[in-house]
Amino acid sequence: MRRLLLSALGALPAGLRAAPAGLNGHAVRGGRPAAAPDDGLSGTGGTAPAPDRHRPSPGRGRGDTVRAWTELFRVSALFSVPGDALAGAAAVGRSPGRGTALAIGASLCLYEAGMALNDWADREEDAVDRPHRPIPSGRISPSAALGAAGALTATGLALAARAGRPALAVATGLAATVWAYDLHLKHTKAGPAAMAAARSLDLLLGATATATATSTAYAGTGPGPRATRPMRLGAVPPTGPDNVARAAATTGSLLAALPAALVLGAHTYGVTAVSRHEAQGGSTAVPLAVLATTTALAAAVLATHQRQRPGEPATPGLAATAPGSSHRPDHPHQPTAPATPDLGAPPPGTYRPSHHPHRPTAPALTPLLLTAFTGAYLRTAGPPLLHAALNPSPPLTQRAVGGGIRAMIPLQAALAARAGAPGSGLAVMALVPLARSLARKVSPT
Repeated sequence: MRRLLLSALGALPAGLRAAPAGLNGHAVRGGRPAAAPDDGLSGTGGTAPAPDRHRPSPGRGRGDTVRAWTELFRVSALFSVPGDALAGAAAVGRSPGRGTALAIGASLCLYEAGMALNDWADREEDAVDRPHRPIPSGRISPSAALGAAGALTATGLALAARAGRPALAVATGLAATVWAYDLHLKHTKAGPAAMAAARSLDLLLGATATATATSTAYAGTGPGPRATRPMRLGAVPPTGPDNVARAAATTGSLLAALPAALVLGAHTYGVTAVSRHEAQGGSTAVPLAVLATTTALAAAVLATHQRQRPGEPATPGLAATAPGSSHRPDHPHQPTAPATPDLGAPPPGTYRPSHHPHRPTAPALTPLLLTAFTGAYLRTAGPPLLHAALNPSPPLTQRAVGGGIRAMIPLQAALAARAGAPGSGLAVMALVPLARSLARKVSPT
C-alpha cells in the first residue's frame, strides 16, 4: 500500500507537488516555513497589536492594493487631524466656516503627504526593521509613494490658497516643515522639535484660515466701498483700509491661537521623542518624562480655564484683536467707539465672537466637558506611557506612540472647550470611536 502511494505521488506534475502556504500567509520552502519578517513590534511573544501580527502578503488584487495604500497613509491616524483646525477656530473665537473646512482639507492632504514621504525616505531602513511595510514588501513602488507625496502637497497648498494668502503662507511653512522632517531632520536631534512645529502650524492654519475667510466675508457685505469681490490667485491685492483690517485680523488670530498651538506642539514633541525608540525599545527615561509632560499639560489646560472670568475669551486680548468686535473684557456688555473706522465690522445680526446668540461665552456645561475631555486625554496617553516606562520593549513602546497619537483628539477637544466652543469639542470627540475602530485594522504608527 505504501509503495502504491509513493508511486502515485511520483506521477503527479511538479507544480502540484509545490509546498503549501503557511498559516501566516508565507510560503513554506524546503520543508520549513519561510521566516516571517520581524519588524520589532511583534517580538517572540506575539504581543503586538493585531494589525502587526497578521501581515498581508504582497497582493495583486484591488483589495490588496487598497490595503497597501491604507497602510502607507496610516489612515487610522487621520482622525487626529481635523481637530487642529477646529481648535484653531475656537481659539480665535470664531464658529467653524468655509475657511475652517478648507484648512481641514489642506491639513489632511499635507498630513498624508508626510506619511507617504516618510515611508519613501525610510524605505532602506524599513527593509531591515519593518520589511512588511508597503514599500519594502513590494506592494507599492518608491516612485508611486514619492509621486503621491508631491501630489498631496500641491493639493493641500491649493486648498489653503482658497482660504486666502495668510492661510497659504502658514500652509507653505507647514509643508516645508513636513518635507524637511522626513528628508533630513527626523534622524537628528531637531526631529521632535520639527514635528512639534508642524502640529502647531496646523492649528495656526485653522485659526488663520477661519479668521481670514470671516473677515473677507465681512468686508464683502453691504453697500458702499466695503463691497469686494474674491481675488484671483496670484493677483496683487489692492492697498487700502480693507487690507489693513484683514492683516490685523490675521496677526490677531495668530497671537490668539498661539497658546493652544504651543500646548499641542508640546504633546507632539513628547510623542515623537518616544517614537524614536519604537523599533528597538530600551528607553525608560523618555516615556517617564513624556508622562510627566502629559500630566503638566492637562493641569495647565484646566488651570487656564479656571483663571478665566465668566464671559471672558480664552486668550486675554482676543476680543480686542478680533475684527469687528467692540467687546472689552472688563465691560462685557458695553460697546465702545472704535478709535479708527471699523471697516471690517460685520453687518447687524451677523456673528460676533463675544456675542453669538447660539454659543454662550461660558455655558454651564463647559467646565464639565472640559474636565471630561482632559480626563480622556490623560486616560488615553497615560497608561501606555507608564507601561512603556516599566517595560521598554518595542511592542509596548509602539503602543505608547499609538496612544499618544490618539490622545491628540481629546486634547484638541479640551482646547476647543477651554476657548468657549464646547460644540466643537464634542464634534472632535465624536472621532474617537472611529479612530479606535480603524486602529484595530491599520496601525497608526
